Parts: sequence; C-alpha cells; structure tokens
Amino acid sequence: MRKMDRLHFMRQLGALAFGAIATNGLTGPAPAADPKRPNILFIFTDDHGRQAISAYGSKINKTPNIDRIAQEGMLFNNCLVTNAICGPSRAVIQTGKHSHINGFWKNGQQFDNTQQTFPKILRENGYQTAMFGKWHLAALPTGFDHYEVLIGQGPYYNPPMIRNGERVKHTGYTTDIITDLTLDWLEHKRDKNKPFVLMSQHKAPHRNWQPGPKYLNKYDGETIPEPDTLFDDWSGRGAAAKEQTMTIEHHLNAHDLKLSKQGGLTEEQLEIWDKAYAAKNKAFEEANLEGDDLIRWKYQRYVKDYLRCVDSVDENIGRLLQYLDDTGLAENTVVIYSSDQGWYLGEHGWYDKRWMYEESLQMPLVARWPGVIKPELQTDALVSNLDFAPTFLDICGVKAPGDMQGKSMLPILKGQTPKDWRKSFFYQYWEYPDSHRVHPHYGVRTQTHKLIYYPLLKEWELFDLIEDPDELKSVYGDPAYCKITADLKQELERLKKQYQVPERDDVYPDGRAFPIPKDRKA
Repeated sequence: MRKMDRLHFMRQLGALAFGAIATNGLTGPAPAADPKRPNILFIFTDDHGRQAISAYGSKINKTPNIDRIAQEGMLFNNCLVTNAICGPSRAVIQTGKHSHINGFWKNGQQFDNTQQTFPKILRENGYQTAMFGKWHLAALPTGFDHYEVLIGQGPYYNPPMIRNGERVKHTGYTTDIITDLTLDWLEHKRDKNKPFVLMSQHKAPHRNWQPGPKYLNKYDGETIPEPDTLFDDWSGRGAAAKEQTMTIEHHLNAHDLKLSKQGGLTEEQLEIWDKAYAAKNKAFEEANLEGDDLIRWKYQRYVKDYLRCVDSVDENIGRLLQYLDDTGLAENTVVIYSSDQGWYLGEHGWYDKRWMYEESLQMPLVARWPGVIKPELQTDALVSNLDFAPTFLDICGVKAPGDMQGKSMLPILKGQTPKDWRKSFFYQYWEYPDSHRVHPHYGVRTQTHKLIYYPLLKEWELFDLIEDPDELKSVYGDPAYCKITADLKQELERLKKQYQVPERDDVYPDGRAFPIPKDRKA
C-alpha cells in the first residue's frame, strides 16, 4: 500500500480537505455500475487503537487481514469519534446523532431503542439486518431481523448471549463464537434473494485482555517497543491530565496483569491458562522489580495480552473475508472495519480512552468495495462515527433523514471528497468522575490544531498538531497563537449551534450538575 505521512500532507495543504470534486453525496442512489443493491458487512471491535494496526504503521504488531481491507480499498487517516467511550459511540453509529441528541452519553445508561436507527430504515427498505456480538446499549436491539448479542460487556470465554430475546449459552472463546454465528447466518439463516446489512461486533480487545488459547504464548521472549511518551509527566498540560486514574504505573490491577485467577473458564481452559502464565508469573515475583523497571514490566504484560486479543480478531476477520471470496459475495459486499474509539497503549503512561487527545480521538476505519473504491486509497478528510449511518443508507440507495447530523462518506469512498466537506470537528465527553476521573470536556479539532475546554476547571488547552503531534505542551495563552485561539473559539461556538449543544456546559445533558469529588486532587 502507498503510505502517506499525514503530518507531511498537512504541512503542504494546511486545513484544506483531501480531494477536489464537489458533490452532495447524502442521497445518492446505489452505484450504477452494479444493478444489484450491495450488501454491507460491518466489522466492529472494542478499544482497538490504530497504533495496533499495521496498515496504520504499527511498530508493535501485524494485522494482515485488516490490512487486506485497506489495501483493496480505502484507509481513513482522520476518522474521529464524537465521544470516546464504548456505549455512546455505538449509539451515535446507530442514530447518526450526537450523544446529547440520541440520549446515550455515558456507559450505564439504557439506549432508547424506539428511536430512529439506520438498521430500521434499511429494513423498511428491503434489506435484511442482522447483529452478532457486542451491543452494549442495555436495551434489546431493535431493527434487526436476527440478533445474538453479549449481555452487557460480556466475557472473553463461554459467553451467555441473548438470541432474539432468549438467553442462550456458548462454550469457547468469544471472538471465535461471534465469527461462527456470523458465518452461520450468512450460510444458513439469511434470505439469499435479498441484500443484507450484517454487523459483526467483537468484545476484544477490551479490558481485561484475555487472549484466546492459541495466542496465549505469542510474544513470549519478545520485547514490545515502548511508546516515546510512556514516562510522560503531563507537565505541559492542565489539571485534568494530572487528575486521571488510568496509568499503567498505578491503576492496572492484578486481574488486568494476570497475576490473579481468571474467572469463568472451564477446567480445561483453566489448565491451558495456568500452563501459559504460571512460569511467567513466578519469574516476575522472583525479579522483585521496582520503579521504572516495574512500569516497563507492567507495560509489556499489558500490551502483549492486548495484542494477543487483536491477533484473534484479525484471524477471524480473515475467516469472514475468505467466506466472501469462496461464495462470490465479495464482489457485491462492502466490507468496513472500525472500532468504537481509539485507545492508549502506554502513550502518556496510560491505558483506556475518553480524552480528546489523538490516541483516543482517532478511530480506525478501512473500507473495501470492489469496483467502486479503488485499491490503496487514503484520505485525510475529517470523518466521524457520526457519518456512519448516513453513509450506510447512501450506499444502499436510501435517502438519509434530515435530522441525522452526519454526512455520507460515499463521495469520499469514490475518491471525490466534496469541496464543502467539514474543515473542523466537534467533540464532547461527560462521564465523570466514573470511570478514571477524566474531566468533562469539549472542543474543536481541525487538520492542524485542537482547542479543548474543561468546564469544571475553567481551563483551556490548545495544541499545534503540526509542531507537537504528541500533544505534550499546550500553547494556550502563547501570544503567537492569539489569532488561532480566537478563530477556534469562534468555530467552536458555531459547531455547538450547528449540533444543538445545550448552552450550559457545567451540567450533564439531562440537566444534573457535575459532582465534584471531595478527594479531588489539586
């Protein structure tokens, strides 16, 4: 694949969007090249950071099957999440509306499953719709002809699931089981005379990163490269970065690090598990590590288990691609891979997500559509999970409702980014103080800069993404950035009006005041 350095591209073109041909793209018909309505296979994971995908230049692992989708289609360098947390991201994808509009703005809520979603619209327009795997919206799925979903977060092994309203039990590794169910529906349960939209959504690689049996010992004996910012002290940012509780040093627990017994496994699975970890844990105890050496050990244990989970996902994506090839479905099926937001793999000393900083803001997104998307394309256009629903509708030749807040990416997929495509992006996060004490914040990002505001702290951060791509030092208040700051504040207000953001920024979307913990650190 032709590799494009995003920052080099931005230095040349600044805030201009990639591409030149103007077209609306929101309500276009199904591609004229093929009279058959295309199928969509949407493969989705939980917490898969782009830095663990080799198509995005990973220095720590290989993902050949995800890479194949990118090589045979398009890779998006700027797919940004509206609210970097699992459930809210999924609700945005279902509805094409920001969290404060669809009503699901933090984990633990219940999605209003009576509202408009893209599966309901496509089902009403002749498509079969099916959903397998992680749903994570509390309310039962609606708008699907068939579904089988994990209960809540779901375990890595032996998952109970809900199949069309009925509880069922499976034995095995969850990533494999979700793929098995997806393939079984494709082969045996769908109406092969109708087009389909199929969502295959994995739990992996979510915390606490339990690898599948065949990958338990992969990376043993290797040293995974550390991120340059593993020992970041956050001195270049405000109080919010210092208050979080998501560090590798202090907040990974014994369960995360596989130093305690893992529950929910069969005796046979436990035997395999203990064989894989017993000797490694004994060696760790005997080493008696302290200080930076202990942090490095925690990083290695954490990141290896994470990558082992990614390996299982990539292997199972290969199974799906092979099935499409073997059955001839590949020719008329759009395959899309993404994850619910980005993730920290030791950058800034962190794990988890939530922040508007790049590692969690950036979603992976690759898409393949033979005959429509040219191979080995890349784009720097600012796209979002807000755009997924109108894009799915547009691909299927269905007009997107006017109240969807995203835009169809179909013109971009065709290599024709509209001249009027967005030049700025709005983000907002609320889930505080649970979990990880990441402060509520919102902001605006362009191709070159990012402005963030923390309402409870009354603090601003400004980052120059060209000069400081790792976002190590806020330049807010620097006289050299006065005009940029003023312009971004003006743009932020425009975006808030465009997306109908409530005027009060010191409360949750439901009007309740943010709690300020008594033990808050200065």
